[in-house]
Amino acid sequence: MNTKDEDERDARARARSTWPVRRYRLGAEPDDDLTLSTSAEERLAMMWPLAITSFALAGRPIPAYPRAAAPGRVARPGDPREQE
Repeated sequence: MNTKDEDERDARARARSTWPVRRYRLGAEPDDDLTLSTSAEERLAMMWPLAITSFALAGRPIPAYPRAAAPGRVARPGDPREQE
């Protein structure tokens, strides 16, 4: 391996060392429910980059309909769920 390759490998390793990684025993992972640790605004902010990437990967444009016309439904805790 030449010096340039080693320098690039070391730079990637340094960048990875700052990633927010957590390790858990199998079966002891925390719940995916973020409602206690994040606000609704924070959760929406997490979702938006995923939505943009998903539409791009699917090769589809992001829908341009008004919010009132967006497909969806409100599901409140305790309400019966429709079978999908």
